[in-house]
Amino acid sequence: MTGTELGLAVSVFLACAVEAVEALTIVLAVGYTRSWRSSFIGVGAAVVVLAALTAALGPALTALPINVLRVVVGALLLIFGLQWLRKAILRAAGLKALHDEREAYQRELSAAREQGVVREGFDAYSFTIAFKGVLLEGLEVVFIVLTFGANQHDVGLAAAAAGVAVLAVVLAGVAVHAPLARVPENTMKFAVGVMLTSYGSFWGAEGAGAHWPGGDAALLVIVPLTLVVAVAMAAVVRRRVTSTARDDVVARI
Repeated sequence: MTGTELGLAVSVFLACAVEAVEALTIVLAVGYTRSWRSSFIGVGAAVVVLAALTAALGPALTALPINVLRVVVGALLLIFGLQWLRKAILRAAGLKALHDEREAYQRELSAAREQGVVREGFDAYSFTIAFKGVLLEGLEVVFIVLTFGANQHDVGLAAAAAGVAVLAVVLAGVAVHAPLARVPENTMKFAVGVMLTSYGSFWGAEGAGAHWPGGDAALLVIVPLTLVVAVAMAAVVRRRVTSTARDDVVARI
């Protein structure tokens, strides 16, 4: 396995693990509170839809000329990656609350209980919430698998990394019978933002005609550089927030 393939697999694994943890929290909440059967039906329906999307979009992407594909994939990854990175920087700086899986689980539990008594048979609420949660989180998984896999002409590797991530999260959830609150989601999201932004920049520039010194080896510089810039931005913003808060306290005194 080359360095690029390893980076692809790690990026897909981390991103898909994060999405799977969030989907698991939703399914556990409606399953425990209302109906496991209806929840599992919703999960199955969402998986079928996601599989159909993957089967339809995969060949269409890989059929594009390589330079066009890299520009398209690079742009999409940059947009997606910068969104992840922006939220991660705001969390690290204290301007956005850290994601707490226990809190998310309690919110879902409360919402499910507010729906009233669970009747025998099919529970539409459990089905809808489980379907929507898995579909929305799964769409991001499909996007990541297709963009990374199509650009490297190795959708199989990306799909395998995603499958391992989802399986690991599901097995962990079955083992603990609770949301995976101890998973370092915020750190993982920061890492995913860095990886998506780095690969998006690399492939987008290549598709536009740029030639990186050293070829794929340039990623060994781009990824750490993106990480350093992101960490520095978080530190600067945090320092400014702290300074502003201190000034406000002094002004009130």
